[in-house]
Amino acid sequence: MFPDANSCATYLQRLRWPNGFICPACGARAVAWHKTRGRLVCSACRHDTSVTAGTILDKTRTTLTTWFEAAWHVSTAKNGMSAKTLERTLGTGYRVAWAMLQRFRVAMVRAERDRLTGDIEVDETLIGGVKRGGKRGRGSAKCVAVIAVEVLQPKGFGRVRIREIPDASSASLVPFVCDVVTPGSRVHTDGWQAYNNLSKHGYEHRTTVLSSSGDPAHVSMPGVHRVVSLLKRWILGTHQGAVTPAHLQSYLEEFTFRFNRRTSRSRGLVFRRLLEQVVVTGPVTDADLTDGYDW
Repeated sequence: MFPDANSCATYLQRLRWPNGFICPACGARAVAWHKTRGRLVCSACRHDTSVTAGTILDKTRTTLTTWFEAAWHVSTAKNGMSAKTLERTLGTGYRVAWAMLQRFRVAMVRAERDRLTGDIEVDETLIGGVKRGGKRGRGSAKCVAVIAVEVLQPKGFGRVRIREIPDASSASLVPFVCDVVTPGSRVHTDGWQAYNNLSKHGYEHRTTVLSSSGDPAHVSMPGVHRVVSLLKRWILGTHQGAVTPAHLQSYLEEFTFRFNRRTSRSRGLVFRRLLEQVVVTGPVTDADLTDGYDW
């Protein structure tokens, strides 16, 4: 379907400008003149641009066919791909494969995505390697991630949101809920006191004290614990647990993208959705990625 760079560029052009070329300089809807090397010239202001300019593919030296092949593998593989596996699949260097994956993870986040609504379960989990000694639970040195998941009726789970937070305090947990959950929703948490102020922010707060409920945590709050189990299994399986704290949020965003599209009947549609995000996401440099993307 995409045998060469020209077919890839044509497809990206349809995704970026579905109603016709719009000049990024003057904003005019004009006819684009085609030059060599895939360049486009606005017939109104003569601005020279390309279909990849201003996107995460801006100034890339990797061919578009390689980008498309990587996007296909990333979006269609059930459990995703590690950078090492992608390197072997594409025949590129490890750094190239890693940088492509990191850029895709940035593109997987839609800035305008809707907040969760309805019945929401919220809880935290610890992510990190095995460390003997030290504190346990919320006071440990591992990374803390907070998860919110929609619980559907009569059964099933909807969308999910996950964020790495510095600690399990109210100053970290309450802003997360306010950012990802629509006011008026019913938020179900455990008895951790950091959630006590949720009702003041317009949420119907339901609390289950797990230590006195008589039921295991995965029974009292099945949605969030199912997601935590799948997340940790994915990190250990696909990525062999090799996720550093600096890049943890990037991996959480990829898991969110996959989980929220798990019921898609067409993997090709997921591939299209990823490329749609690629052409609307601004440039990301290697310097932005090396020490962890600033989410």
